[in-house]
Amino acid sequence: MKIDRRKMLLGGMAVLGSVALSPLASLPARAAVIRGTAYKAPGCGCCELWADHMREAGFEIRMLEDSDLAVRKIRHGITSDLASCHTALIEGYVVEGHVPASVVRRLLKERPEGVTGISVPGMPVGTPGMPGPKAGPVDVLAFGNGRPKVYATF
Repeated sequence: MKIDRRKMLLGGMAVLGSVALSPLASLPARAAVIRGTAYKAPGCGCCELWADHMREAGFEIRMLEDSDLAVRKIRHGITSDLASCHTALIEGYVVEGHVPASVVRRLLKERPEGVTGISVPGMPVGTPGMPGPKAGPVDVLAFGNGRPKVYATF
């Protein structure tokens, strides 16, 4: 059987054209993956649990150990009252500590003026990555220009 390349090419174009016009072509594209890099003190396990929480929510988080984490925190405007155990950089923002993925998504959607990052100071039990029951509402603070202020409560 002889294959006619012209007929094969035209047939392929017809198939592609029908696919492009099919109902599947009108489906919305998948949302772009949100990538970030997080830095933790060597050996910290709760940081990995937070990264797992973010990954389960669709983020792509790379976790790196940093033996000089305090310098990185200072460089990114994290004062002692905002500090936690890990620091992440996600799409131009600093995310300090056990911030829920939903609040990070909100930050990336709203992109509030004057905000360079958000933080859950300390290591509150019951927050993403910190096992145990949450004792009550936890504030996420926004920082950048001016004093930190409550951005979200969960």
